[in-house]
Amino acid sequence: MLKRALISVYYKENLTELAVFLQSMGVEIISTGKTYQYLKDNGIQVKNISSVTGFEEILDGRVKTLHPKVHGGILAIRDKQEHMQELQTMNIQTIDMVVVNLYPFFEKAVQNISFEDKIEFIDIGGPSMLRSAAKNFKDVIVLSDTADYSVVIEQLKSNGDVDQKIRRELAAKVFNLTSAYDAAISSFLTGKEFPEYLSLSYVTKQKLRYGENPHQKAVLYARTDKTGLINNCEQISGKELSYNNIRDMDVAYKLVTEFEEPACCAVKHNSPCGAAVAQNIYDAYARVYECDSVSIFGGIVAFNRPVDLKTAEKLHEIFLEIIIAPDFEPEALLLLKSKKNLRIIKCDRTVSDNIEMVTVDGGILVQSIDRNFKEEYKVVTKTSPTQEQIKQMTFGMIVAKYTKSNAIVTVKQMHTASIAGGQVNRIWPAIQAMQRGNGAQLLCSDAFFPFEDIVQAAYEYGIKAIMQPGGSVNDKASIELCDKYGISMVFTGIRHFKH
Repeated sequence: MLKRALISVYYKENLTELAVFLQSMGVEIISTGKTYQYLKDNGIQVKNISSVTGFEEILDGRVKTLHPKVHGGILAIRDKQEHMQELQTMNIQTIDMVVVNLYPFFEKAVQNISFEDKIEFIDIGGPSMLRSAAKNFKDVIVLSDTADYSVVIEQLKSNGDVDQKIRRELAAKVFNLTSAYDAAISSFLTGKEFPEYLSLSYVTKQKLRYGENPHQKAVLYARTDKTGLINNCEQISGKELSYNNIRDMDVAYKLVTEFEEPACCAVKHNSPCGAAVAQNIYDAYARVYECDSVSIFGGIVAFNRPVDLKTAEKLHEIFLEIIIAPDFEPEALLLLKSKKNLRIIKCDRTVSDNIEMVTVDGGILVQSIDRNFKEEYKVVTKTSPTQEQIKQMTFGMIVAKYTKSNAIVTVKQMHTASIAGGQVNRIWPAIQAMQRGNGAQLLCSDAFFPFEDIVQAAYEYGIKAIMQPGGSVNDKASIELCDKYGISMVFTGIRHFKH
C-alpha cells in the first residue's frame, strides 16, 4: 500500500498535479530543498527531509538524502521479515514511491561555463535514490520522467496500485537514464578518445519510419554531451527525414565545413557527386551541378553560407531531397518552401565529433575522425606542378577523403570535374573519372599506385598533374612513367581510404 513518497526534482513539470493526487490518497510526502519549498508554496502538505533523517542538509545541499533512514526505507524488502524487523528496531519507515529527476548535466556539459560550474551539476543523491528504488521496484514505485506521472496516476486511480509490469518498466527506465548520465560525466572527465571502457551517452532524437530499407527499423539518437549537426540542425520545411537522408546529410555537411571559402557539395548514396568552392554559393552550386547533372537529381545539397534568392531559383529547377545551409534569406526560403516535400535544414554549427564508430557482430570499431591533412607535399617528378595546381589538387583530395575507397577525383577551376570510387579495383574508377572529366587535367587519388596502369591511362586522357599518397614499393615505376610523359606528381604522405 502506498503510504509515503519522496519527491526531489529539478524539473517541476506536472509536479503539482502528481502531488495533489498523492495528497488526496493520504500519502505522506517528503521532500528536499527547492522542491520542498515549491510544494509548500503550492499548498501541498510536505515534510522536509531533515525531519526524517534528523540531520540538516550540509555542504550547500551536496548531502541531504544520503542517509540510512532514506535508503533503508527505500531498499527494505517488504515481505522479508528480517528487513522489516531491522527497520522497526532502527525506527526507519518505508518509502513507497520515489520521484526524482536529475541535475541537468546533459545540458550544462555543452554550455560555455567553467569546468568547476559543470562539476556542480553532477547529481549524486538523485541517481543514488533512483537506483535504490529501481532495484527494489517490486515494493517501490520509481518515477524519473515527468511524462510517466500520468501513467502512475491512472494506475492508482483504476487499481489502487501500480502493476509489476509497469513498475519494472519504470525501473528499467531509471537504469537506462543513469547509465547515460554516468557515461556523459565519464566522457567529460576522461576526455580520452579511447578510454578503457567505452561509455556512450545518447538520447532518442527521432523515431524514423524505417532504416536503410523499408523492412528495417530505425531510430536517430543524439549525443547528450556534444553539439554538432544532429543536436543543432533545425528542419524548417519538408517531409520527415529518413535514415538514408540523415547519413547523406552528414557527409555533405561535413565536407562543406572543411572550407573557409563559399562551398557547395552534392551527395548521393552517401558519396559526393559534386563539390566546389567559388566566390559565391551560386557559382559553387552551378559548378557542382555541372560536375554530374544526372546523379544530383534526388540528392542532398549542402552549403557553408546562407542561401540567397538567386541560388534558390537555381535549386528550384530540379528535384532535391534536402538542402542544408547555415541560413536562408527570406525570399529564398519562401521559394524553396513552395516544394512541399523538399526538406530544408538550417545548421550553423561546425563539426564536433572526434571519433566515428561502426558496429560489427559482437563489438564496435572506433577510430579518430580523418582530419589530418598535410599542407606540405613532396614533388617526386622532374616536372613540378604550379602553386595553382597544388591548390586545386588539395581541394580534390579533401573531396576524395569523403568518397568511397579507390576514390579518384578530377579537378578544374576549384570544382570537381568528376568523381568515382567504391569499386573493388583501382583502375575502373580511374578510367570512369577520366572519361567523365571533360578535359580536366588534374587527378587526385586516395590510394597509392602499385602499378603503372593509372599513370598510363592519365597520359592517354590528358592529365598534367597527379596528387596521391605515395608509399608503394612500386612508386619508382609510376614516377619514371610520369617523367617520360611530362606529368608532374605530388606525394602527400598520407592516405585517406574510406571503406
